[in-house]
Amino acid sequence: MGGAPEGDSGQAVPGPDQRAGADPGPARPESLTDLLGGRRGAIDATLPPLAFAVGWLLGGESLWGGVGAALVVGAVVAGVRLRRGDRPRSVLIGLLAVCVAALIAVRTGRAENFFLLQVLSNAASALAWAVSIVVRWPLLGVLVGVVLGQRARWRRDPALLRGYGRASWVWTATYVLRVAVFVPLYLGGQVLALVVARVALTWPLVAAALGLSWVVLRRSLPAGHPGLRHPVTVDPVAPPR
Repeated sequence: MGGAPEGDSGQAVPGPDQRAGADPGPARPESLTDLLGGRRGAIDATLPPLAFAVGWLLGGESLWGGVGAALVVGAVVAGVRLRRGDRPRSVLIGLLAVCVAALIAVRTGRAENFFLLQVLSNAASALAWAVSIVVRWPLLGVLVGVVLGQRARWRRDPALLRGYGRASWVWTATYVLRVAVFVPLYLGGQVLALVVARVALTWPLVAAALGLSWVVLRRSLPAGHPGLRHPVTVDPVAPPR
C-alpha cells in the first residue's frame, strides 16, 4: 500500500526530513487505494484464467490441458502469496476457487464452464452490495471499518454513512458490468473472449472503482470532516424523563 507508515496513534510517522524540521507541505489525504490496495490481488486472480486459455489453445482446445495449466499456475500463485505474507485463509480461498472452477469444467466437459463460478459470484456480489446499501450497512464502510479496526463506529457518523452508501454504488456497478459482459459470452461459449473480459474487467476495473469511489466518498463529506479514521459519532439523544 502507498503512503507513509503509521504509528499506534494513527498519525503518520515523520520521515527524516520532517524530523530535521523541513517543511513537509500539506499532507495527502489517505485514499481507499492506500487502505484497501487491491491491484496486486486482482492481478493474481487473472493468472489462472490466462493459464487456462494458454493450456487450452496449446492442447488443441483440450479441456485437460487448460485445467492442468490453471491448477499449476494457481498453486504457484498461492505459494508466492504465502511467501509475501498474505493471510493463509485468503490464499486458500483463492486456490479453492480455481480448483472448483476446474472441477466444474471437467465434470461438465465444457471449457466455458471454467468461468461459471466467476459469473455466479459477480451476480451474487452485485446483489449483496445493493442490499447492503438499502439496509444502511454499505459494504464499503464495512470493509474500511474492518481495516481500520473501527467495527461499526463509522455508522454513527451520518456523513460517513451517507458517503459509504454513495460510494458503494460504484462497486455495485462494477459487478453489474461484469455480469452484463460475462453472461452473453458464457452463453455463446466464447472461451477466449471470456478470458479477455476477465482480465480487462479485473484489475483495471478495480483500480478505476477505487479511484472513483474515493472521489464520491470525499465529496460526500462536509468541509472540515476529520476523515475516515476519525468518525464524528453522533450518540442517540436520551429521551426526556
